[in-house]
Amino acid sequence: MPDVSPAELASQEALDAMQLCLDTGRSFRLEAGAGAGKTYSLVRALHYLIERDRRMLERRRQSIACITFTNVARDEIIARTDRSPVVFCETNHAFCWSLIRPFQKQLRNLVGDMEAWTERIDEAGGDIGDRAVEYTLGHRAIKADSVLLGHDDILPLTVALMEHTKFRRIMAARHPIILIDEYQDTNSQWMDGICRLLLGHEGAPLLGFFGDHWQRIYDDGCGLFEHPAVIVIPKEANFRSVATVVDCLNRMRPELPQDVVDPASLGTVDVFHSNDWTGERRDRNWKGDLPENASQIAFEWVRSRLEEAGWDFDDGSTKVLMLTHKLLGAEQGYASLGDVFRDNEDFAKKKHPHIGFFVDRIEPACDAFVENRFGAMFEALGATVPLVHRASDKRAWHEAMNRLIQLREGGTVGDVVDHLASTQRPGLPDSVARRERELGEFDETSGEEMPRRLTELRNLRSVEYAEIKALRAYLDGHSPFETKHGVKGAEFDNVLIVVGRGGWTKYNFDKMLTLARLDTIPAKEQSLYERTRNLFYVVCSRPRKRLALLFTQELSPEAMSTLKAWFLPDNVHAVTFSR
Repeated sequence: MPDVSPAELASQEALDAMQLCLDTGRSFRLEAGAGAGKTYSLVRALHYLIERDRRMLERRRQSIACITFTNVARDEIIARTDRSPVVFCETNHAFCWSLIRPFQKQLRNLVGDMEAWTERIDEAGGDIGDRAVEYTLGHRAIKADSVLLGHDDILPLTVALMEHTKFRRIMAARHPIILIDEYQDTNSQWMDGICRLLLGHEGAPLLGFFGDHWQRIYDDGCGLFEHPAVIVIPKEANFRSVATVVDCLNRMRPELPQDVVDPASLGTVDVFHSNDWTGERRDRNWKGDLPENASQIAFEWVRSRLEEAGWDFDDGSTKVLMLTHKLLGAEQGYASLGDVFRDNEDFAKKKHPHIGFFVDRIEPACDAFVENRFGAMFEALGATVPLVHRASDKRAWHEAMNRLIQLREGGTVGDVVDHLASTQRPGLPDSVARRERELGEFDETSGEEMPRRLTELRNLRSVEYAEIKALRAYLDGHSPFETKHGVKGAEFDNVLIVVGRGGWTKYNFDKMLTLARLDTIPAKEQSLYERTRNLFYVVCSRPRKRLALLFTQELSPEAMSTLKAWFLPDNVHAVTFSR
């Protein structure tokens, strides 16, 4: 009998515990750390249930629901279960819409009471009437015969309907078993509804949760949840990384120790800090970070040392993960955006209405136009599209889009906005037009200080639009430099992580490392600590063989102590700066 690795033994123990829950009708939460094979466990559960229950489910016209966080995960699970007809695999929003769609009368009443819809309903005559409630592109709109729900409407409407016993009975009758992937990123309101109204209630579906609360990366995610009706199953295995890397992860997270495939497997871990820099550091939101030129010097110094140690940055085996948007922007071609916005998340997470409009709608629409996919172009533009009735309309669209393509290459953000405002092909969404109007109406000679949102918009308008294209390419993952959203679930032979203050408002790595030394995290720091720790854990768990970190942010003695405890003193080095 072949030897079984420690990781395989740990994995089988978790799978056995999961199968016992499925056999005894107990809801469970499988906590699978980085590299543990969470998706493998989920697929194993589905295969077991298909084999066990297929005939019964088909006879009763039921299915096992599998709720995923992304379309990519959905497609992968569907493929790995051979498109079984007894598995209904969809994203959170699509799954919830499938449940609530038949309840048209109730949906009309609920939408009519939602504050977010008040203005639109008033403009439509003060009443939804008997319009059909639909969910297509995820943009809110009221048309002559329909109400189009937005993405943000689906989960609250589902929770509202779940308050009714009849709705819950119908849900359980359709899906007696519901498995939820990446539970930690599931919307908090939706998870609260599940905990209150399903778990522990007689006749409710059996629920299985798969994920890792240390890998929660979305602000509205529920993170760790506990419920007396849920059995916790730790999966203490790591099939990704060598022992050298996993040992660091285990010191970082001793409550979920992981066994590796080969305990003798060796790699390297190196941490480089910039505390020996004697020049002036940055202030405000970049407080304690190196100046931009010094950050670049430190990065090149570390890269050179790693290349001497055998790293190859050009063969696709190495990924650079930037946790500092200033340096990342310089590398990727959108450096000015870091100067425009006080909060990096305005552009990095598309929270500013202009950035979201450009990246999510204008850029995909322009790509589709260049490729002559006009249906896809109008779909990307959504509710801003005027009707096309005649040949002259088509010509006007063609001329407007050709000019837009030119401005994307050689114009500023302001040039693009003014063009769209003038042609209305496409028109500006309300949020963008409103802020443009506020800027245009502000009297700079009045002596009144311009609000920050308008100052940022004025500065944004002067930025070359090419930087928006570069930002979009980075956010879509077409980049050798990425941060958390692009790499969660990914793995690479070698990973270099550049960690800085970088203008983050929701992350502070020095503070996180400092707080990690405490037995109890102060309540006021808990959110910042967990958010930063989770991001740090996600990126540190990506490499198969070699891990390196560069801190451009100055670190406190307590933070340095944490690094040495997690990564060992001999692996912590100072960057040498030649002045």
